Amino acid sequence: SLCSLAAGHCPSPGIPVGSVRTGSRFGLGDKVNYRCSSNLVLTGSAERECQDSGVWSGTEPICRQPYSYDFPEDVAPALGTSLSHLLGSTNPTQKKKESVGRKIQIQRSGHLNLYLLLDASQSVKEEDFRIFKESAILMVDRIFSFEINVSVAIITFASKPKIIMSVLDDNSRDGTEVIYRLENINYRDHENGTGTNIYKALHSVYIMMNNQMQRLGMSTSAWKEIRHAIILLTDGKANIGGSSQAKLVENIKEALNKGDKESPGHDIYAIGVGKLDVDWRENELAFLKDGERHAFHPAGRKALDHFFPHPTDVSQLIDTICGVGNMSANASAQERTPWHVTIKPMSRETCRGALISDQWVLTAAHCFRHADQDRSLWRVVVGDPSSRSGKEFQIEQVVISEHFDVFAKRHQGIREFYGDDIALLKLAQKVKMSTHARPICLPCTVGANLALRRPPGSTCRDHESELLNKLSVPAHFVALNGDTLNINLKTGTEWTRCIEVVGQDKTTFPNLTDVSEVVTDQFLCSGMEKDDNPCKGESGGAVFLERRFRFFQVGLVSWGLNPPLRCNKLPRGKVLPLRDFHISLFRLQPWLRQHLEGVLNFLPL
Repeated sequence: SLCSLAAGHCPSPGIPVGSVRTGSRFGLGDKVNYRCSSNLVLTGSAERECQDSGVWSGTEPICRQPYSYDFPEDVAPALGTSLSHLLGSTNPTQKKKESVGRKIQIQRSGHLNLYLLLDASQSVKEEDFRIFKESAILMVDRIFSFEINVSVAIITFASKPKIIMSVLDDNSRDGTEVIYRLENINYRDHENGTGTNIYKALHSVYIMMNNQMQRLGMSTSAWKEIRHAIILLTDGKANIGGSSQAKLVENIKEALNKGDKESPGHDIYAIGVGKLDVDWRENELAFLKDGERHAFHPAGRKALDHFFPHPTDVSQLIDTICGVGNMSANASAQERTPWHVTIKPMSRETCRGALISDQWVLTAAHCFRHADQDRSLWRVVVGDPSSRSGKEFQIEQVVISEHFDVFAKRHQGIREFYGDDIALLKLAQKVKMSTHARPICLPCTVGANLALRRPPGSTCRDHESELLNKLSVPAHFVALNGDTLNINLKTGTEWTRCIEVVGQDKTTFPNLTDVSEVVTDQFLCSGMEKDDNPCKGESGGAVFLERRFRFFQVGLVSWGLNPPLRCNKLPRGKVLPLRDFHISLFRLQPWLRQHLEGVLNFLPL
């Protein structure tokens, strides 16, 4: 535990490059101070204190050139932790849990007000304004993908602010409506007032907050549970408003702190775009909780792309919310696909599977062909943040489709048949949700419907037409080494073309007259074009796709024609057609519903 750290109560806070630290004791209440050498500017916390949670207050200091750009990899984590604080909205009546540190979990209780302020002043080029818009849209889309309660305000400003949407507007809670308004903002609204009055823009937020506070009542929990985030997209050239800005920021803090010194319910970020000749020290907006860094200046458009798909830190999300993978550049393979598990029998080739709840794994039936094996010795390896190799679980129950029989069609000269190649494993204990272990979304369930942001009355058929919406649908599976590989799932007329080669494979199917005897409509087909092909040990793993920043399993890897080269099984010189077939979860809905009733909530077919 944190308390037993030999050196003191807190771990060593380190000495960032270019800085000098004073203070070498790390016990409870001890403080360390940082300053930057030569002409560098310190952002982050100049002083940090060892708190009783075993975590240092504030954020790690960074020493940088006064006019330097931020790299996306610096920005994403800083913005991530900051944003996760406001998405946290922990219940104010609960006592603080130990060692939450500066990260608050994204939970589905509470409410977030997000105020987006877009600078449309003359010094902002129209191209930069378009970047602000796109960034704001990405951010809104990402935040709405977590199924938390959000209201978004949109304000454009130059000399004067223009309120495009207020948090008091019912539509401010509707992601689609907010994005529609953002898309239709007009840069030319501010042609007459060309200055940059950040003060007035912030003041309009202040008035909006006050109105809401009056409406809800200052001492009500409805008001107290709202967290507020102001995001300022600007070129930073604030030329009017001046020092009164600091006073206003104080007023906003006053209004929002609600007398609660412990967890101020607000955050402000300035995000700069374009060629800036601003000294960012001025733009730190004097807001901060423990010196968190809130002014960012990514160099150019590409940096922003890195920056906005991941403004939220899901590492603290302890809910079983489905289909959340970490998409940031520095995530490990397991964090990108946290539903991916390995199934280890005693000695034979392993299979793969997918977590579909905190206790159930979906995989292929053929992994259990040797039914005589003692399953008490089998293990399922689930991702675990505290161990590189994951955590092993015993299997409490194996449910194999009663229709699966690999030899069912021997009498027709079909040596192996993989219809109904589906199985469920119940783990002996529940998996603790973490960055490394979370369920994937199964289509036709309420969880997937929320993630797709579809209306409540949707059906399974709606999901199928939304997810498999083209003749060739890009999808993925996970390789033995953990990499995510790419395939294209064929539907309709393309499916018919995809399965044709089975009839040409006279070695495997010597007397086959009708391909649909082997490849029934239960199978999705891939392996045309430049697809990757699964190897033997990858059977049972999820075939999945991404929609709206969430991941959905549409099939599972079942069987293929001829092992691909990367599996090192192909005799040289022999060019055989490669094809892969995956059990479609849409076709096996009745079986899934029969066995997962009470585990998942299903939509009507």
